[in-house]
Amino acid sequence: MAKLYPVGIQDFKKIRTGGYVYVDKTALLHRLVSTGSYYFFGRPRRFGKSLMISTLEAYFEGKKELFKGLAMDELEKDWIERPVLHIDLNSQEYNSRKSLEDILDGYLTRWEEQYGRDPGGNSLSLRFGGVIRRAAKQTGQNVAILIDEYDKPLIQALGNEELQDEYRNILKAFYGNLKSCDGYIRFALLTGVTRFSRVSIFSDLNNLNDVTMDPQYATMCGITESELLPNFEEDIQELAQRQKISFEDACTLLRNKFDGYHFVPDGEGIYNPFSLLNTFYRMSPDNYWFSTGTPTILVKLLQQNHYNLSNLDGNVEASADNLTGLENIQKNPIPLLFQSGYLTIKDYDSRFRIYTLGFPNEEVEQGFIDFLVPTYVNLSDGNSAFQIRKFVEEVEKGRVDDFMVRLRSFLADTPYELIREQELHYQNVLFIVFKLLGFYTEAEYHTSQGRIDLVVKTSDYIYVMEFKFQGTAEEALAQINAKNYATPFAADPRTLYKIGVNFSNETRNIERWVVE
Repeated sequence: MAKLYPVGIQDFKKIRTGGYVYVDKTALLHRLVSTGSYYFFGRPRRFGKSLMISTLEAYFEGKKELFKGLAMDELEKDWIERPVLHIDLNSQEYNSRKSLEDILDGYLTRWEEQYGRDPGGNSLSLRFGGVIRRAAKQTGQNVAILIDEYDKPLIQALGNEELQDEYRNILKAFYGNLKSCDGYIRFALLTGVTRFSRVSIFSDLNNLNDVTMDPQYATMCGITESELLPNFEEDIQELAQRQKISFEDACTLLRNKFDGYHFVPDGEGIYNPFSLLNTFYRMSPDNYWFSTGTPTILVKLLQQNHYNLSNLDGNVEASADNLTGLENIQKNPIPLLFQSGYLTIKDYDSRFRIYTLGFPNEEVEQGFIDFLVPTYVNLSDGNSAFQIRKFVEEVEKGRVDDFMVRLRSFLADTPYELIREQELHYQNVLFIVFKLLGFYTEAEYHTSQGRIDLVVKTSDYIYVMEFKFQGTAEEALAQINAKNYATPFAADPRTLYKIGVNFSNETRNIERWVVE
């Protein structure tokens, strides 16, 4: 029988009874429930949070039979059946106060049919508190509360302060029961993408233990390298055969494309489970996670903050406090990029508690750069794939003037609001274009002082390029020669072109280029 992959399936019972692949995380879940009561755990979308919640729901409902053969089966001795209040906020579009109130009312109404309703409690918050107390009293067991994607309404309202304030007030009162009803609660877990702290709903929930960046729970969602081979060795063998590559090359392909998430310093690399399972299901590696949607708010924030995109390439620095909340999102997009999974931890300076961030893997890097193209790069016909293909072909064939003309077209029609940030805009467009070029050739783009701006290598050509802003193309070429930028390639048999380029603020584009 062919292996069954739980693509799109987040129900633990369905996976276990349906014979689907399940990577056992229950030892970590047992530790979680055995050592504490109130938790917050944040991970990017489609990283297995909903399955984790479903697994805990089955555990607290005492469904021991579903855990046969798993670590939990050996670790748990009591198997007490408890009332479980499970809220999933992920499947709703939140475009008004009523949309949030309706979904919360739906859950409360269902629980009140089971546990009764207090006529005096009319608000959502009072009704929730009443359900918690009655469920505990009627069953004789304290309640387990599982809230999946608690922050979905808040994230959808980013950029709309009035609506976000309304959501914040509703949720702050609603979730406040996790503290006021402590005597009736055995366990509570909130999952989401980000922790809205300090001035937000977490300001009163100081009993929540945030294990988002706790090393002992770093691998609770996602698939690690040590879990990959024991669970998917046959699948990798088949993938290698389908792709006509060796087993080792298939492992490298998967590692480069989907691995690389680090949620704690020096932690084990984690594969995106959604992309990995889709790859094995289709036996074809692709950008599965990225294709499920990227919040446009991310790009808007990068533009509003005039952010230097080249920093995203492993040069982002952020303090520990920066990464755990979204208080300053209008001025600093980095926490949201990290918490959403577009950036990950690359290094950590323990002395100053500074993290260095970058793209986790090829899927995210290529997907995000593709997503930036229509915002930053002028594409007259709107077909970025065609334009980039022609650009790559011209570079690969040594047609310097043709690809420089195309590059000039990419920079055309600079938006008026970017005029004051002209040099940064040039740098951002160049970064995007040459990042895209680098997916098909070997391209390295730098903007720091004293380093060559760009080196592109194809099978037949090497291009060494220097860019000037409000200078001359001749000065740019002279710098290449004066600093011997081409010397490292002197023994290379490929044809070498040295290209000096000048940008003009007057024309808001490439003014001239010279080639040697």
